[in-house]
Amino acid sequence: MTPELLAAIEAAKRETRPVVLATMLPGGEQFLLPDPARPAALNEAAATALREDKSRTIKTGDGDVFLQVHNTPLRLIVVGAVHIAQALVPFAEQIGFAVTVVDPRRSFASDERFPNVTISSEWPDEALDALKPDARTAVVTLTHDPKLDDPALDRALKSNAFYIGSLGSRRTHAARLGRLRELGHDDASLARIKGPVGLDIEAVTAPEIALSIVAELVAVRRGASLSYMHKQAA
Repeated sequence: MTPELLAAIEAAKRETRPVVLATMLPGGEQFLLPDPARPAALNEAAATALREDKSRTIKTGDGDVFLQVHNTPLRLIVVGAVHIAQALVPFAEQIGFAVTVVDPRRSFASDERFPNVTISSEWPDEALDALKPDARTAVVTLTHDPKLDDPALDRALKSNAFYIGSLGSRRTHAARLGRLRELGHDDASLARIKGPVGLDIEAVTAPEIALSIVAELVAVRRGASLSYMHKQAA
């Protein structure tokens, strides 16, 4: 790998921009994708590799090409250091997510309740502005408090977060959507929010609710159909 390519990959990491290192086989020529100057089929194959988070070798008219994925980290931003968050964090970490818990209430967001977890005590809008959710980021709000959940959801909807979920009943969610409309979000944007959050598995306890959230998060990430598990509108 040339120093220029290495520098370009490091720059992409700093900018949280996913790229693919393409290597022509057997010649060894290397370049980064996506690149509009390269064939569309190559860019589409790179996009698939990034989406599936899996390096692979593909065949082209010019020979085999090895696509090495350099993806941004999977992240989960949890707004609300509540009991469900305590159950959700270890689930998410086990499936490869770097977790940040956001809650300005230090009595909730303490190191004792969330050992070895990154905690932000900023207000959620400020925290999400700093964290800059990207297409590899999920955002879940759990506080039931509009002063905390709404600013976080507002910022999440303005981002490329691949999953946005919010805890609450159908009635609570309907009221939430009304407030977010007043902030300028249209129905297409609001449809991105999974609310009530999680797959409908009749979860009751905090660990069960956390499990339903993680299951839905994985299903969305993997592109699974959720129609059979969606909660029905009241």
